[in-house]
Amino acid sequence: MSDNGKKTGGCLCGAVRFELDEAISSFGACHCDMCRRWTGGPYLAKDCGDSVRFEGEENIERYKSSDWAERGFCRKCGSSLFYFVVPSGHYIMSMGAFDDQDGLQMKSQVFIDEKPDSYDFANETKNMTGEEVFALYAPED
Repeated sequence: MSDNGKKTGGCLCGAVRFELDEAISSFGACHCDMCRRWTGGPYLAKDCGDSVRFEGEENIERYKSSDWAERGFCRKCGSSLFYFVVPSGHYIMSMGAFDDQDGLQMKSQVFIDEKPDSYDFANETKNMTGEEVFALYAPED
């Protein structure tokens, strides 16, 4: 995929590649139990909306982790690629999957109330509890 100022990335083995329609400058961290189990630590990610294009989409496996979200990973190498919000069609892409991660700032942390006491990030961020996240993003029944 081209490097025309847009962000590109992919999985460890290269079977899945992606490109965003626009550049990004910041990302956030999720400390929920599911994200930490899925990635082996806090999930560092960027909400990229619906502007993600994939190559090798046949190599993406989706795991339905809740009534309204799926987690995508490469079925060949297991790389965590995205968290997908089904109602809005938004991709929250894994920072580790981006080719170039330089120059980006961590601006937010969610599920801060589930963060274990074994680590802390030094930079100042906007912090939200799990309850605040669900109130803001969870679809209403």
